[in-house]
Amino acid sequence: MKLCISALSVVLVLLFVSAAPQLAAKNVNKPRATVVRAADLLSFDHYLKTCPQAEGIIQQKTGDWIQKDFTLAASIIRLHFHDCAVRGCDASILLNHQGSERRAFASRTLRGFQVIDDIKAELERQCPKTVSCADILTSAARDATIIAGGPFWQVPFGRKDGRISISREADSVPQGHENVTALIEFFQVRGLNMLDLVTLSGAHTIGRSSCSSFKNRLSNFNGTRKPDPSLNSMYLNNFLKKKCQKDLDLIYLDAITPKTFDTQFYSNLHKKLGLLSTDQLLKSDVRTGPFVAALASQPSLFESQFAVSMVKLGNVQVLTRPNEGEIRVNCNFVNA
Repeated sequence: MKLCISALSVVLVLLFVSAAPQLAAKNVNKPRATVVRAADLLSFDHYLKTCPQAEGIIQQKTGDWIQKDFTLAASIIRLHFHDCAVRGCDASILLNHQGSERRAFASRTLRGFQVIDDIKAELERQCPKTVSCADILTSAARDATIIAGGPFWQVPFGRKDGRISISREADSVPQGHENVTALIEFFQVRGLNMLDLVTLSGAHTIGRSSCSSFKNRLSNFNGTRKPDPSLNSMYLNNFLKKKCQKDLDLIYLDAITPKTFDTQFYSNLHKKLGLLSTDQLLKSDVRTGPFVAALASQPSLFESQFAVSMVKLGNVQVLTRPNEGEIRVNCNFVNA
C-alpha cells in the first residue's frame, strides 16, 4: 500500500509541476502586472509578418539532414542544451573563433553545426537579416525530437544572438562524471528543477556518448582498479569492453532501443544499463529516483513533461530586448 501511495504522489507532483510551465507558455504574449522577464517577450507569432515560412524551412531542412543521418537528431538536441546551458539560449555555442565555447573541451564531440548553417543560409536567402540563429537552433531541436518519434510543442520566438562566447564557461557543462547534487545545482541556477533534470536526461534515449566520458567505469572506477559496481556486468564484459577501443568511439546511451524516442532509457537504469554514471545515479539517488520510476512506467507522462521541460530550457536567459544581442547573418560569426 505504501508503494501505491508513493507512486501516486510522484504522479501528482509531476502533473502539478508540468501544469505551470504550460500555462506560462500559453500566456507568453499576455502583459504581466509584475516586472516583465526576457522570456515573456518571446511570442509564437514573432515571424508571422516578417518570415512566415521560417518554421517550415527549419522543419524541412532538419528533416532532410536527419533522413541522411539519424544520429543528428540527438546531436541537434544536445547542441541546443549546450547552448542554453552557457549564457542562455543565445547561439553562443555556434560562434567559431579561438577561445569560443565551440572550441572548449566539453564541446569536442558536439555535432550538427552544418545543419544550422544550412538552415540559416536558406533563411537568409528568403528572409535576410530576420531569423536569429538562437531561434533556429531552438526550433530545430524541437523538430529533431519529433522526427525521432518524440512529442510536439510550440516554440515561442524572438531570441537574439549573443556576441560573447568563452571557452572556459562551456567547460562547466556536465560531462558525465558529476554527482547528483552537482547536477541539481547546475540545473537550478538556470531555472530548471529536479524534474527537468530527470526528464531532459531522457533525451539520452536516442543519444550516443564517447567512450572517454565513461571509460573510468570500465576498469578503474574511482581509482579502485575495478569496474563500477553499479554497471551491469554482462553489459560491461560482453559489449562495452569490446566496443570501446578508443576514447572517441561512440556508444548508444540506450542499449535496447537506441533509435526510438521512448522510456526505455529509464527502464535501463533499473537494470544497471546506464552508460554514464550521471544517468545511473539518477535512479539510485533518493531525490531523483522516484521521477525515474514514474517516467519509466508512463510513456505519455514522459512525452508531455519532456515538451514542458524543453520549453523551459529554450527560455533560459534569452536575449529579447532591443539593446541585447543581434540577428547574425552567419551563425559562425558576430556581425561586422
